[in-house]
Amino acid sequence: MDTIIKVDDLRKTYVMGSEEVHALKSINVTISKNEYVALMGPSGSGKSTLMNLLGCLDTPTAGQYFLNNINVSSMDDSELADVRNKEIGFIFQTFNLLPRLSALENVALPLIYSGMSRSKRMARAEEVLAEVGLGDRVSHKPNELSGGQRQRVAIARALVNDPAIILADEPTGNLDTKTSIEIMSIFERIQANGNTIIIVTHEPDIAEHAHRIIRLRDGLVETDELNKNIIHVDNPEHRYNIS
Repeated sequence: MDTIIKVDDLRKTYVMGSEEVHALKSINVTISKNEYVALMGPSGSGKSTLMNLLGCLDTPTAGQYFLNNINVSSMDDSELADVRNKEIGFIFQTFNLLPRLSALENVALPLIYSGMSRSKRMARAEEVLAEVGLGDRVSHKPNELSGGQRQRVAIARALVNDPAIILADEPTGNLDTKTSIEIMSIFERIQANGNTIIIVTHEPDIAEHAHRIIRLRDGLVETDELNKNIIHVDNPEHRYNIS
């Protein structure tokens, strides 16, 4: 499979007063297109720092990060913003929806920077909302939607630009168990359609939906293993081991 993410000796150090905090000490990870990966680790393990670097929200202190064969490690803020808008779809625990905008307008927001006309932006946003089961909620504002529906809007917004990767940070953290299962089933469909998904979570039952689990500890990769509970075959209808 083609490589979409390659990280070589990635390091991140924060200076806090007279102390240096080595959030990432030396990370080497390769992720292929269409992989479904969970990042796990205790508080302080470096998983959030790694997510920020993979999402081009921050730059490393040392090492290299290639996204779609492009070295983004030393890009400036403007270049990183362009990469984020074109290549990465973000999904957050707190949804990050604008309260005064409708679901349709929230989803269409990332397309403003693409040069697409308003009519085409809205048509594309409506299409993606239908794909996540919210075709009848396009005019609703966030406060008129349940937590699960708001996360579906956030997922649609992440998908609207057809990004190279989807980065999800604790996407079920504010949801009940039933709704969490529904949201994870959407991720499974997204991955089955060819998208690459990286999910950051501290919940083992959520990580179990991923095909590969990378565990971090003290700024290093502790383990990087295929999920043994999933049969790794090309047909998504038969990828779960239910025996």
